[in-house]
Amino acid sequence: MTKVRSYGGYLTSWLAAHHSDRFAAACSERAVNNLESLDWSSDVAGWFSHELGRSWLDAPEEYRRMSPLHHVRGIDVPMLILHSEDDLRCQVEQADALFVALRLLGRPVEYWRFPEESHGMSRDGSPRHRVQRAQIILDFFGRHLGGRRPAQVPAG
Repeated sequence: MTKVRSYGGYLTSWLAAHHSDRFAAACSERAVNNLESLDWSSDVAGWFSHELGRSWLDAPEEYRRMSPLHHVRGIDVPMLILHSEDDLRCQVEQADALFVALRLLGRPVEYWRFPEESHGMSRDGSPRHRVQRAQIILDFFGRHLGGRRPAQVPAG
């Protein structure tokens, strides 16, 4: 497999789709979920075509095979999806597609979109959103990992 930008979110979505039995819950953040649509919508459009040596026009089945969205039926753990609305690297439709698919399948999913934030929100976003993101993650895993709620993140 080629090295993928935004690999953490991609890998989380992929692992949840292929190894749900190993996890109690998952958080997919700023993920690539559909390589085909990413290759025409990202600010690095064409990068995957270059890396793979074939475009999504020439090998759509290959792009789908490598896309977590194509394997969404395998996700049966609670999923938290976090995405920034102004993410130019991984457009928000990447998260929208995963959320809608999981809802259609009746799977447990929570989705948070952060307005006016970019791909790097967790590192350089507004302090208010970074604190909110941390609290959302702590709350989600607190509810799904043994039922204990973690300590609150102090307000800024």
